[in-house]
Amino acid sequence: MRDADELTCLLHAWREDIDSVPFPTFAELLIPKQKQRSAPAVAVSASVQVTKTTGWRDR
Repeated sequence: MRDADELTCLLHAWREDIDSVPFPTFAELLIPKQKQRSAPAVAVSASVQVTKTTGWRDR
């Protein structure tokens, strides 16, 4: 029981320590505007090779 009391005291001290530090607040969140990207002149296509590794679809 004594160990539980010591742990409780440590927990309360830890909580007081955390609560003593002010949480940062932001008055206004500024997100920079992204640059517009031009479309590529040549269409790029990606191919994906599907291999049978687990066979989960066959079951």
